[in-house]
Amino acid sequence: MYSRGTVDDGRGTDIGHLEGRLAELEKLVEELESVSGAEVVGVLDRAVALLAEVNAGIEAGLAKAEGEAQELGDLLEEVDFGPFDEALDGLQRPSDDPGGG
Repeated sequence: MYSRGTVDDGRGTDIGHLEGRLAELEKLVEELESVSGAEVVGVLDRAVALLAEVNAGIEAGLAKAEGEAQELGDLLEEVDFGPFDEALDGLQRPSDDPGGG
């Protein structure tokens, strides 16, 4: 049965996590403006680690979506659309009634 909670499937928490990482990256940008040259490498290393974490999350989400799409495709292959197609054909044929009904 349809349930909005199951459709979300935790994606809201993923977005919240990404927003948190974005906020951290923004802080690192501000930090870069005020650190000495010797500290830049450390800040950039933290930024690269955050970006790698975000990328891993995105790749995991894409892999999950690909799996779900494959499951849906498999289900659709099992559905017999013949009666539905026949009904549509019947609706699209012009009526034999000269009155247009």
